[in-house]
Amino acid sequence: MPKNNIIVVLTHVPDQIYAQRIANALIKDKLAACVNIGAACQSVYEWKNTVETQTEFPLRIKTNQDCYSKLEALIVEMHPYELPDIIALNVHGVYTPYLQWVNDQIL
Repeated sequence: MPKNNIIVVLTHVPDQIYAQRIANALIKDKLAACVNIGAACQSVYEWKNTVETQTEFPLRIKTNQDCYSKLEALIVEMHPYELPDIIALNVHGVYTPYLQWVNDQIL
């Protein structure tokens, strides 16, 4: 059975152009097996003492822990925000054939 060090990384970008660019770069550089670009959503947050509301597109990135540092650096480099949200979630269970596919896709 392959080692389960799969993680899901979440981030949000302001438009589909950024979403596609980041997704393509992650796949091309073999830092992710799959990137899901979600439908537009509204984010509400406080930034510099002002409540902001912005339309954003979520990215759900399937990768493994070994790629996280490079993946994070690529997102920070390409992301338009001063402070992008980049959140890694551990995966405690995964279908073994899918896990093998993920591991085969990335470095």
